[in-house]
Amino acid sequence: MGKKPITDINMNQQKTIFITGSTAGIGEATALVFAQNGWNLILTGRRKERLDAIASKIEETYKVNVLPLSFDVRNKAAVKDAISNLPNNWKGIDVLVNNAGLAIGRDAFQNSQIEDWEIMIDTNIKGLLYVSRLISPMMIENGKGHIINISSIAGRQVYANGHVYCATKHAVEALSQAMRIDLLKHHIKVTSIQPGMVETEFSVVRFKGNKEQADSVYENVVPLVAQDVAETIYFAATRPSHVNINEIMLTCTAQANAFYLEREK
Repeated sequence: MGKKPITDINMNQQKTIFITGSTAGIGEATALVFAQNGWNLILTGRRKERLDAIASKIEETYKVNVLPLSFDVRNKAAVKDAISNLPNNWKGIDVLVNNAGLAIGRDAFQNSQIEDWEIMIDTNIKGLLYVSRLISPMMIENGKGHIINISSIAGRQVYANGHVYCATKHAVEALSQAMRIDLLKHHIKVTSIQPGMVETEFSVVRFKGNKEQADSVYENVVPLVAQDVAETIYFAATRPSHVNINEIMLTCTAQANAFYLEREK
């Protein structure tokens, strides 16, 4: 899609994207789409071995520069250390994709685990804040930039047993609006992407490794896949400089919203 990959690498001419949570799912798919179109990549994730393998494969296949940074977005000190020590030629970040996020548990509020709440809050809200707070001043100094926050349909509609996960994604929506206001005078774009049902590792994590339960979520439905969301992110990131996509909600054809899903008989 779009431009063909380019092989003549020049850090001063090529655009650079920073993607959190890039070792699987939407993050990995986004890395591949942007690499195919000649972007340099800063990829982050907790699983260092997998992160390094993805980075090496992308560099070899698409002839772009890739900087892998292994850290957990929940760890404020680790985030600060990684971003504050970026080499100078990697500080021209054009696009930040705050993709790292997760849901854990599907119990009713009164039966859910506080530890699960803390992981979701620390990842989905605080992790996004830590990264954005450090990268946005770089964008201000560069005089341009684009922050793309991966939210969810859960950021617009609360569903049964979704409580804290939905609350974290509502926070992402509020933060996206607030960033857009505060960064307006600096010509920095802010976009919220709100996917519905996407088949990735998401449900396996939510059901704490129970593959049977995770698979049942997608039974008799053709859901979105990570590539669908990645292509949407690329579309938002490549509009002309005077155009900002404030938000995009996308679902599979079988899903009307968070409540209505038509399963094939």
